[in-house]
Amino acid sequence: MVVLAASIVSKNGKVLVSRQFVDMSRIRIEGLLAAFPKLIGIGKQHTYVETENVRYVYQPIEALYLLLVTNKQSNILDDLETLRLLSKLVPEYAMSLDEEGICQTAFELIFAFDEVISLGHKENVTVAQVKQYCEMESHEEKLHKLLLQNKIDETKRRMKEEASKIDQMKIEKNRGNKGGFMSSMGSGRIESSFSDMSISSGGGGGFGSGSGFGLTNDIDSFASKSKGRQPSSATAPPKGLGMKLGKNQRANQFLESLKAEGEMIVEDALPSKLSSHIAAAHQPTDPVTLTAEEKLNVTLKRDGGMSNFDVQGQLSLQILNPEDGLIQVQIETGGNPGVIFKTHPNMNKELFANENILGLRDPTRPFPTGQTGDAGVGLLKWRMQSADESMVPLTINCWPSVSGNETFVSIEYEASSMFDLRNVVISVPLPALREPPSVRQIDGEWRYDSRNSILEWSILLIDNSNRSGSMEFVVPPADSSSFFPISVRFSATSTYSELKVVNILPLKGGAPPKFSQRTQLITENYQVA
Repeated sequence: MVVLAASIVSKNGKVLVSRQFVDMSRIRIEGLLAAFPKLIGIGKQHTYVETENVRYVYQPIEALYLLLVTNKQSNILDDLETLRLLSKLVPEYAMSLDEEGICQTAFELIFAFDEVISLGHKENVTVAQVKQYCEMESHEEKLHKLLLQNKIDETKRRMKEEASKIDQMKIEKNRGNKGGFMSSMGSGRIESSFSDMSISSGGGGGFGSGSGFGLTNDIDSFASKSKGRQPSSATAPPKGLGMKLGKNQRANQFLESLKAEGEMIVEDALPSKLSSHIAAAHQPTDPVTLTAEEKLNVTLKRDGGMSNFDVQGQLSLQILNPEDGLIQVQIETGGNPGVIFKTHPNMNKELFANENILGLRDPTRPFPTGQTGDAGVGLLKWRMQSADESMVPLTINCWPSVSGNETFVSIEYEASSMFDLRNVVISVPLPALREPPSVRQIDGEWRYDSRNSILEWSILLIDNSNRSGSMEFVVPPADSSSFFPISVRFSATSTYSELKVVNILPLKGGAPPKFSQRTQLITENYQVA
C-alpha cells in the first residue's frame, strides 16, 4: 500500500493539517483535498471514495474528517487499519477536536503521523510506542540540564558568600577605626584566635563593646587564662616576619597530599552563615507556596525481601503577604488506596472529605503569614505502609565472594519505573583497609572515605535509560557481614500519594493569588541489612 497523504479537514473542505509522504506538487494535493467534500456521502461512519486515480479513506471525528489519500492499488484493509490508528492518536495530541485545537497542535500531529507512516507505508507501531518516540526523552539531555542547574546554584551560593564576606570586611573596618589600638592587631585575627576566651561578640574593632571598661575586663580575663603558659607564646613574632594570615605553603602542600590520598578536607568556614545563605536560596518568592514532601523509611533484607516500608508525607503552606491569608486550597489525590490522609485539627474535615478542599474551620480566620524561614504551616499529613516489594523504588543486591587472598564484591541496583531518582548515593561499609579498594567496573562515580572506611557509589540521575547498574571492587579477605548494612539516599520530584494542588480559592473574592508547588520524595532511613 502507498499512502499519498494524511490530512485533517473540516466538513466544508478547509484543510487544517496535511502531511504528504510522496513527492507531489502543492497544486495537486490542494486539488485532491478540495475535491474530497464533493465526493463524500452522508450517514456513513467508516467509508471510502474512489476516483480515477486515487482513493479517499476517511473517518468523521466530530465536526472534522480524518482523511487518507492512497493510490487505487493499495490494500483497503491496511488503509482502514492505518486510519484506525491515526484516529486514536489525534485525541492524544489535539487539545480539542475542533479547528482551533487541531491548529494549535499541528506540528505534534504531523510528528505522530510520521511515526505511523514512512514513505507511504505503515509502520508496525502502537499508540504507546508513538507517544514514546515523539517525547524523545534523552538521558544525556537530562543529565546535562541537571549538571548545568547544579553549576548555576553553586555559582549563586558562592556569589552570596563573597558578598557577605565583603560586607563583613566593611563592618570590621569601620569598627576597627573606632576601636583605638585594637585596630592595629587585626580584627579578623583576634576574632579567630581568641574566640575560646569568652570575648564579647562586638564584631571586630576591639574587645567587648570597644569601651575602656570592656577592654580592661577582657584583658584581665585574657591574663588569667594565660597563666601556666610559656611566656614566649604571648610575645610578638620575630622582627621581619610580621603577622601571617591563613595557611602557609607547607600546610597547603600537606592538605593537598591528604586530598590525593582520598581524605576529605573541610576548609574553615562559618556554618551558621553558610546555612543561612543556603536557606536564603530556597526561600519562596511566590505569594503562596505549597510544599508536598514525603520521607521514605525502608529496610531491605540482604538475602531478598523487605522487613519495613513506611512513607510519611506532609503538605505545608507558606504565605508571604497577610492579605493573602484568607484562602482555601483545592487538591487532588492520586487515588492510592494505601495512603491514609489526616488533616490538621484546625482544618474543616467535612470540607476535605467531600470536596478535597483544605480550609480552616473558621472561614473568617486567616492562615499565618510571613513564615519564610521554616517549613510553613502543616495542612495535611499522610502515611502509607506496605508489604508489597514492587513499591520499593530501588533494590540493592550485594554479592561478596572470597577467592584466595582477595574478596570480590559485586553490587547491583535495580530501580523501579515509578520514579526518576536524583543524586543517588549508595554507601557500602568496608573493613579497615590500608589502601583504597580496587574498583574494577562501575556505572557512575565512586569515592572512598578512608576515615570512616566507607565506599560511596554515586549516580547523578536514574531514569529509563539506566534503570539497572552495577559496581565491582576488590578488597583483602573479609567476612561478608562487614559489607552491611548498606545505606542509600536519593531524592525524586514525584511522590507516592501523587498529591497535586489544583487551585487556590480566595474567600474575600477577587483573583486568586499566584502560587507554586514543590514536590519531593527523600529518604530518611533506607538500608539493606
